[in-house]
Amino acid sequence: MIARIEGKLVRLDGDTALVQVDQVAYEVMLPGYCVTALADKIGADIVLCTMEYYEGTPGGGNLVPRMIGFLNTAERDFFTRFTSVKGIGIRKALRLLSTPVATIAEAVENGDDNMLTALPGVGKRMAQQIIAELKGKLQSFALGAGQAGPAGTVFKPFQAEALEILVAWGERRTDAIDLIELACQRHQDINSAEALVPLVYRLKQGIEV
Repeated sequence: MIARIEGKLVRLDGDTALVQVDQVAYEVMLPGYCVTALADKIGADIVLCTMEYYEGTPGGGNLVPRMIGFLNTAERDFFTRFTSVKGIGIRKALRLLSTPVATIAEAVENGDDNMLTALPGVGKRMAQQIIAELKGKLQSFALGAGQAGPAGTVFKPFQAEALEILVAWGERRTDAIDLIELACQRHQDINSAEALVPLVYRLKQGIEV
């Protein structure tokens, strides 16, 4: 099984990415939050943690191999647990995960079915089923158990998302945490990972922001 892929991001097309590795281009399916995180990386080298599965009907003889990509191994592990919920297959899980994993895990651990119903295609009944089957199993993925800055402040969802993007792009976690703290101190109105990540890189390059 291919567990990791590193190459140039050639194209993002809906929920799939085309990654060029030497002379071979791989089509990789992505959850929604990954598409957002990679939107400005077309033409750049990226690293994805991957998993493979076969799609189709075994008896029909038309199984098609598929590859799914994640920003890190923790997200891949979360996906495996998420798809263990009755009624949530791989394709459905990819559509549902429009929000970073840490945010969803925190909602499950807090029993917040209102947050879960904000995910595409999740109604009240499904939200309650997700909580019933996974609560108590996602602490290691949740924001509340997650990243904190030097002063011990737990990161907000957009900060946690920015952190995982930076780590996936090769930044040291401790350095990324420090830079996120500094960027948010200087720009207290910032409220999205899309705005925060470029600021972090400008700070790293010594450009005043």
